[in-house]
Amino acid sequence: MTLPYLLLDIDGVLIPFPAADGRTPPTHVRHTVLPTGRHPDDPVPIWLNPDHGAALAGLLASGLVTPVWCTSWRKDATSIIGPILGLPEFTYLDLPCPQITTSHPNGYLWKRDHVDPWLSTAPAIWIDDDFTALDHTWAAARTARGYPTLLIQPDPHTGLSQSHLSDAREWACAQAQVLPLRGAAARRQEGAGLAVQP
Repeated sequence: MTLPYLLLDIDGVLIPFPAADGRTPPTHVRHTVLPTGRHPDDPVPIWLNPDHGAALAGLLASGLVTPVWCTSWRKDATSIIGPILGLPEFTYLDLPCPQITTSHPNGYLWKRDHVDPWLSTAPAIWIDDDFTALDHTWAAARTARGYPTLLIQPDPHTGLSQSHLSDAREWACAQAQVLPLRGAAARRQEGAGLAVQP
C-alpha cells in the first residue's frame, strides 16, 4: 500500500506572515536563523509555534502519511525549521528558484508544475497557504481519476491550526481503510485476467 504523501509548506503555514501592523500570533516564538547563502551579518527573523512540532510529530508517528517538505526553504527545511520544532528528519522536494514576481504566474501555485509529475499517481495531502481555485480544481480532478488529493489552505497570517491537522488525520485514516480494499479488488481482477490502475 502506498501511503499518502503529506506535502508541507513553511511560509504562511508554519511561519505566519505578520499582520499589517507587524503583529504575529501570540502562540509563535521568535527565532533568528541563517538560511543557506545568507551572509552571517544578515540573519532572518522567523516565528514558529512550538506546539506545531508535537502536533506534527504525532501525525507522522501514526504511520498514516509519508512527510515531504514542499517549500522554497528547500534543504533548509530539514536543517533549520525541522530541528527547531523537534521534528524527525524527512525529505524535501528540491524545488527550483523561479524568476517570478507572483506565486501564480499561470493562475495557479507555481509549485504544482513540479509537484504534479513528482506525485505521479500517489495520493497526497498538500498543506499550503497559496492555492488558487485552479489548484482546487486540479485536486478534484486527481481525486476523480482515482488519485485521492486533499488540499489544506491555512490563513497565511495565522498559519496551521489543530483543525487542519485533524482534517489531515481524518482524511488519511479514511484512505488507510480504502486503499487495502483497492488492493484486494486489483488482485481479484488480475486473477480474472483484467488489469486495473493502481
